[in-house]
Amino acid sequence: MKKLVTIIMLFVLASCSTSKVDTIIHHAVIYTVDSAFTVLEAMAVKDGKIVAVGKNDEILKKYSAVENIDAKGEAVYPGFIDAHAHFVGYGRSLFQADLFGSNTWEETVARVKTFADQHPDLPWIQGRGWDQNRWPGKGYPTNEELNKLFPDKPVIITRVDGHASIANQKAMDMAGIKAGQTIVGGSIEMKEGKLTGVLIDNADNKVYDQIPDPTKEIYIQSLQAAQKNCFEQGLTTITDCGLSYRDVDAIDALQKSGKLDIRLFVMLSDNNENLDKYLKTGPYKTDKIFVKGFKVYADGALGSRGACLLQPYNDKAGWQGFLLRNKSHYDSLANVLVATGFQMCTHAIGDSANREILNIYNKYLKGKNDKRWRIEHAQIINQADFNLFGSASIVPSVQPTHATSDMYWAEERLGKERLKGGYAYKQLLQQNGWLPLGTDFPVEDISPFKTFLAAVARKDAKGFPSNGFQMENALSREETIRGMTIWAAKAGFLETEVGSLETGKKADFILLNKYLMKVAEADILNVKVSATYLGGKKVH
Repeated sequence: MKKLVTIIMLFVLASCSTSKVDTIIHHAVIYTVDSAFTVLEAMAVKDGKIVAVGKNDEILKKYSAVENIDAKGEAVYPGFIDAHAHFVGYGRSLFQADLFGSNTWEETVARVKTFADQHPDLPWIQGRGWDQNRWPGKGYPTNEELNKLFPDKPVIITRVDGHASIANQKAMDMAGIKAGQTIVGGSIEMKEGKLTGVLIDNADNKVYDQIPDPTKEIYIQSLQAAQKNCFEQGLTTITDCGLSYRDVDAIDALQKSGKLDIRLFVMLSDNNENLDKYLKTGPYKTDKIFVKGFKVYADGALGSRGACLLQPYNDKAGWQGFLLRNKSHYDSLANVLVATGFQMCTHAIGDSANREILNIYNKYLKGKNDKRWRIEHAQIINQADFNLFGSASIVPSVQPTHATSDMYWAEERLGKERLKGGYAYKQLLQQNGWLPLGTDFPVEDISPFKTFLAAVARKDAKGFPSNGFQMENALSREETIRGMTIWAAKAGFLETEVGSLETGKKADFILLNKYLMKVAEADILNVKVSATYLGGKKVH
């Protein structure tokens, strides 16, 4: 009897000696993504942060928890971080006509009509996702069918990359667009002296300026819908590239009131309103939002031939694309931002645009530094210019699925030799030793698993091409995971808080049903997110 009492007392004392935490996840395969890429088995979480990571026995002996999660061998990763996306724009697109993947202009128009029929009370019809490169002939259409279907209601539909639109006549009339007009950094397309409705880059701004803001209710619904989809994909932090201070204020209020949970790293749009407001106060940070960058546009997109090239397009004689602003704008903005805590984050696609921005950055950064100024996309680089990234610690922020989307027609635009400097992720990685990865959703699919496949196998969702596209620039699986977690965090100065599963960091983690580091290439897109945790709270 005395022996039994002693055993019970020892058990009680042992239980009392354990540290109390909120959650323990155990019997997992935890990819910590620390500096050594350590793989462990268990993790303890308290007050939204990781208090310990280790072997099953040591964690279970040392800690007791309110919630014990037996992962049953599932893989655990840091929550995925998208280093370049458009969260607010994606939410907005979920309430517009879905034109992604349409295979003809006729199909595109039919989808617009179906959407309009389903939403008869909308004052404007909008849609996003068409891509003329998918259609027979790969040419731009005219708005004739939209004019017939919608003579009295304005319609504007955005190309997949956001750098071209097609508007009907009603929308152009409301915006005051007339035949023969010219615009800096844009093109109003004509055919036989008539407007076609195709508006490239800055040319569509006047139309979008006519569209009323969504109601507060729709705005909140759109962000919550976007958040739900992100959590389902294992995304816990999103870099939103190009918001207004009004969006920041609205999102901040929603996060503080508990109506929005996702973490956002924000780049403000390059305009006087945002500059005037934020240059006075500096970067803004809470637990959920970090406003630290300015998103600048150097040129347009390759798909719409708005990318600025050093030599003419192979498939459009004499045409080299264009910069969206005068060169002096980028120089003067760099001169202002270099004296602040803000990052300059410039969209540059063509080799000419990249060269211009790289030279300006090098001029003001003056060698190695830790300001982490970024070039978003860094898509086509002249071989003579790669070194300009490393010389001033400039961060190339890339989106692997752009390579596998563009590979069907990129050589037509660029030619074989120039294409070798395109989508060169391995070469870019070598410049600084790290490379943040994103999707650019809604330009591309939101799926981080498609990012993984495109980076590692250089293939699209159809498994094309069988031997991979320009495999010399494929990334390893470890490099890709780092690019989707800790390097994406580092690109936004968040690497001490998120991006890896280490003591003291926020407990943002995901469980996957397959081992992404080992799964067969053909099975990558079948990997599913079993659960997503943000700050220790299950959100999916």
